[in-house]
Amino acid sequence: MEGTAWTRRDLMAAGAGAAAGVGLTVPALGAVARAPQRAIERGRIRQSVCKWCYPRLSVEEMCAAAAALGLQSVELLGPESYDTVRRHGLVCAVTNTHSIPKGLNRPENHEACLGAIRTAIDAASAAGFPNVITFSGNRDGMPDDVGLEHCVAALEQVAGEAERKGVTVLLELLNSKVDHPDYMADHVDWGVELVRRVGSERCKLLFDIYHVQIMDGDIIRTIQTHHELIGHYHTAGVPGRHELDDGQELQYEAIARAIAGTGFQGFVGQEFIPSRDPLESLAEAVRLCDV
Repeated sequence: MEGTAWTRRDLMAAGAGAAAGVGLTVPALGAVARAPQRAIERGRIRQSVCKWCYPRLSVEEMCAAAAALGLQSVELLGPESYDTVRRHGLVCAVTNTHSIPKGLNRPENHEACLGAIRTAIDAASAAGFPNVITFSGNRDGMPDDVGLEHCVAALEQVAGEAERKGVTVLLELLNSKVDHPDYMADHVDWGVELVRRVGSERCKLLFDIYHVQIMDGDIIRTIQTHHELIGHYHTAGVPGRHELDDGQELQYEAIARAIAGTGFQGFVGQEFIPSRDPLESLAEAVRLCDV
């Protein structure tokens, strides 16, 4: 599937049947009936899995598989899925909010985006879940410095509430080269400046390793330099956004060691799109990151 720019937004919008209909490679899930074996032994890193990567699994099936593997979270869900997550002894490490293209960099989006963020903060806080997600939005001709000011102004409006309720707002870094053309928060330096300007312990970066590798590279040094500003990590193989195997260029075991070495206490979310048996691929990735 290399070269096919399927994204989280596409799959959530299209649904499993539509995704399959356009040729997205999602293997048959005969393995779902089999309980996966535990894949975590060391547990220095708390691991999560992103539900959108498994469109042919229900939330119930995803949570059952995650719990069996030893994961602690299924993420990028809404509050309507919280009961299912808790029933399996898990948390939702990241709660969804607003769309990716229309984000905080435009004041005309602030009312809708901040409303969604506040609703998610309230729900996550009540459930005892740690994070909600937000996005810069696309440039649409706006200079990056202007968009940065608008994003800072927006996040300053919710930072106090996030602090009071013990929930972290995560601004996700995404690549604009392959998957999200024109997305503004596409470089680490821009995101770092944003978090520093907001100046709240409850506003951090969602450091997506796949996206950062495409745009900036230098993954381990960047993590070691800016780890205090990072609240969550995502994984996927580069190129292609598939398994964390030897068919892609990143050394995920070394990256996981670097994350653990910073004393990180948050979650690392597996966010690759399986091209083989999905639960076997997930188990392999979980073992690789269990350093």
